[in-house]
Amino acid sequence: MVRFALARFGAAVFVLVSISVLVFLIFFATPGVDPAARIAGRNADQATLAQVQAEFGLDQPLPVRYALMMKHLFVDRDLTSFVNRGVLVIPQIVHAVPVTLSLVLGAAVLWMVVGVAMGTLAAAWRGRAADPLIVLVGVVGVSIPVYWLGEVVNLVTQSRLHDSVFSWVPPLGYVPLTQNPAQWALRLLFPWLTLAVLYAGIYARVLRSEMMGALDEDYVRTARAKGVSERRILIKHALRCSLIPIVSLFGLDFGALVGGSALLTEVVFGLPGVGRLTYTALQNLDLPVILGTVLYAAFFVVLSNALVDLVYAALDPRVRHV
Repeated sequence: MVRFALARFGAAVFVLVSISVLVFLIFFATPGVDPAARIAGRNADQATLAQVQAEFGLDQPLPVRYALMMKHLFVDRDLTSFVNRGVLVIPQIVHAVPVTLSLVLGAAVLWMVVGVAMGTLAAAWRGRAADPLIVLVGVVGVSIPVYWLGEVVNLVTQSRLHDSVFSWVPPLGYVPLTQNPAQWALRLLFPWLTLAVLYAGIYARVLRSEMMGALDEDYVRTARAKGVSERRILIKHALRCSLIPIVSLFGLDFGALVGGSALLTEVVFGLPGVGRLTYTALQNLDLPVILGTVLYAAFFVVLSNALVDLVYAALDPRVRHV
């Protein structure tokens, strides 16, 4: 198990280094891309461009520039924005991480509870009228775009019905948990619900499919022949075995969302998280911030993949030899 964990750790480091090189080359070595011209502004003369190139090390060979940027980002931690001069990249990401974590953690609790409940009930009531109804609700949840649902929620809660039904809903934005827990929860309530709708539908459909297959297995027939109750079979046997792919799916989704995939939800609800920081950096072509947020996102995705592999290896020893 230790050898397997070390192998996965080495692979994770290799992937992160590869991603950093790829992102660097895309934004600094692509023909026609000139970061110095972007920093200096429009109509800058050659003297100004040369000064900017020297100041930011853009006149160095590509390997040297990559090494310097990684040093400023991870060792010295003093990499600054190209757009907002003097603003450090690392503090911007650190400031945005709690917002994204708050959003994703709350939504994850909701979609796991609702998705597991819907999938279990659909499997338990298969063949009845409630089964296709639950499946339909899940399909609707999967089909609704997050940004559209968020805009509709804002239209209803912040504009049309704000003075009557939703007068208790605070303005868009984020309040830290340590500053005011009640406002923190209220401002994140509808972002949680909006983000959870999509994933609850996905998890409900996946779990229903897994449980339908588990209920037809031989060990379930044996349990029924022994007189085990249907509730015990459903919960202890079918649900327990079917949760393994759900755990895997959750690990990947959670890592991606924490890494910035909740961008649309953050933008729609005015949450200053990592996704919105990345969105703003892309709009301004702020290359150091883009590089920092991409590596941050890659770290969480790779970490979640590695943790899922370790959990699988712990559950099934055969995986360790793959």
